[in-house]
Amino acid sequence: MIRIPRIKSVMTTFPFSVEADAAVSEALEFMREHNIRHLPVTDDDKVVGLVSDRDIKLMLGPDIADPAADELKVRDAMVPEPYAVEFDARLDSVLAYMARQHVRSVVVMRHGRLVGMFTTSDACQAFAEFLRDQFRRSGGGDAA
Repeated sequence: MIRIPRIKSVMTTFPFSVEADAAVSEALEFMREHNIRHLPVTDDDKVVGLVSDRDIKLMLGPDIADPAADELKVRDAMVPEPYAVEFDARLDSVLAYMARQHVRSVVVMRHGRLVGMFTTSDACQAFAEFLRDQFRRSGGGDAA
């Protein structure tokens, strides 16, 4: 019997995070360095928000080199109480919520601790793999 996958099978494990009191410029540089767009925000190892490169850019405006980036804290740019799910949540439920609410990233938790992230990029990768698998099973090639 085929079962709907759980989020744990497609999430990015061991995600990076940033402290709420870190400078916005630090977070932005970290995201650039690691080629990521979303960071869970923590305070005493508890997830308290989510910040994206887009959130930071919107807050700073067109002049990201502004000295304010060093003075502002991540907590000033973060979205508090991000969409978070347990690591055994059904993938279809998570995807439906993301589409309905226009959510681009999901914090994945296990027993109250951060264990992963799931983003639209992860969703696209999982869907591409699903399609390849479906065509292999049907004996189809690249052509429709």
